Amino acid sequence: MNVAIIGCGLIGRKRADALPPKVRLIGCFDANFDASAAFSSDYNCKQYNLIQDLLNEPNLDFVIIATRHDSLASITLLALEAGKHVFVEKPGALNHIELKMVSEKALKKELLVHIGYNHRFHPALSQACKIFEAGTIGKIMFLRARYGHGGRVGYDKEWRADKSKSGGGELIDQGTHLIDLAQCFMGKMELDYAATPTYFWNMAVEDNAFMSLKNANGKIAFLHASCTEWKNMFSLEVYGETGKIEITGLGRSYGAETLTLHKMKPELGPPDSETWVFPEFDSSWALEMSEYVQDLRTGSRSSNNLASSLEVLRLISEIYARTNR
Repeated sequence: MNVAIIGCGLIGRKRADALPPKVRLIGCFDANFDASAAFSSDYNCKQYNLIQDLLNEPNLDFVIIATRHDSLASITLLALEAGKHVFVEKPGALNHIELKMVSEKALKKELLVHIGYNHRFHPALSQACKIFEAGTIGKIMFLRARYGHGGRVGYDKEWRADKSKSGGGELIDQGTHLIDLAQCFMGKMELDYAATPTYFWNMAVEDNAFMSLKNANGKIAFLHASCTEWKNMFSLEVYGETGKIEITGLGRSYGAETLTLHKMKPELGPPDSETWVFPEFDSSWALEMSEYVQDLRTGSRSSNNLASSLEVLRLISEIYARTNR
């Protein structure tokens, strides 16, 4: 299979490095010609100066889109119109309305679009989902998750601080992952409470997002995304009636990726706990891409996450509306 990448920055390179065997990278495009020239040289593929020329390549099976948020949907629509399958970075669009247009076009063209939410493919999170689905911790009571980083000098001057380019602040950045992961355990949720303050960074978008989401059974997911989390951290806890699943870290600066299962005893008291620590190497990028490519080869649709991705952006749009963002 042949693929081309649009967006030759850090994430575009991560996606290129994660391509499975027998998938050939044949082309690239970036609005920054120096970036695409360097990418072309490093990955031995053709540099295109126009997106449409890349999309008109007859031997191209699918494209990977890893650009800023404000161009994700428009480029995806161009690719779909050209008859190409698309793997596009999260959140897939600037807002819910744009992603709905993508979903409708993909359905009309009968093409497979996947939104790049790689966190679901981290081994600790994959195993946690299996433990939960097996009923090991019983019926869910509530979920709590936190995700944050500390930014860097000049962070408030980058494109992520400009809503016209990013769609918002920390909520649409790391908060999207938290909502997406919460859906794995909670299903469809509605907004209960939200706050999107800017505490530290000199920017018009939020640097913290606090939200309480509730599913149809009244179970609550309390989520907090922050770019004033001075020590990078990730934490997700799922509380069931008979146990608890706890995940900390994502590797590297976030700490070792660790999964702990706490199983309650009939007499309560201290639980029986079992812990797994996963290798430092982040395999989530490759696992996510492999599932998508397998779908393209077999015609299956297990990687079609447009519906859940639409739910993420629907909730984010509602949060921004409620908090006057």
